[in-house]
Amino acid sequence: MFRILNIVAVIVLVGSAVYAYEIKYSTLYQAEQLAKAKRDLSRETDRVAMLKAEWSNLVNPDRIETLAGKYLGGQTLQLTQIVSASAVPDKAARGDEIAAKLSDLGLDAPTKTPSASSAPATPSHGARAATPSGAPATSKPNAAAPAKIVAKPLKTVSKPKAE
Repeated sequence: MFRILNIVAVIVLVGSAVYAYEIKYSTLYQAEQLAKAKRDLSRETDRVAMLKAEWSNLVNPDRIETLAGKYLGGQTLQLTQIVSASAVPDKAARGDEIAAKLSDLGLDAPTKTPSASSAPATPSHGARAATPSGAPATSKPNAAAPAKIVAKPLKTVSKPKAE
């Protein structure tokens, strides 16, 4: 009986020692993390103070006046130079640069219209395409005309409705 109690006491003692060391080292790790966070905070606080000092130097009216005199040639602000926001022109619209490049190369880009998006752009398997006059098109492409790029519409897959 005494042997079993001795073995249990040794196991409990070893377990408590392991637990105490685990707590000690996790506390040391947390203390190191806290010290690192304090150093980072101090470093960032110093950076903010430095940036505030630089900003106050940049917006110093004497400095701005000196730079304005140097680069603007002593011009003063006229009342006619101040306009409302509605008087400022809108941003220029950007064109389709890719289509412009294709047309420069002689490859006219296909134009999309709302009715053309619902119909297939190319004939289906073996069917001949009709010309605008209604006559069937020839199967040989014109060798002198550049090849046209035709986009096929994408098929959309819809999920079945759950009832």
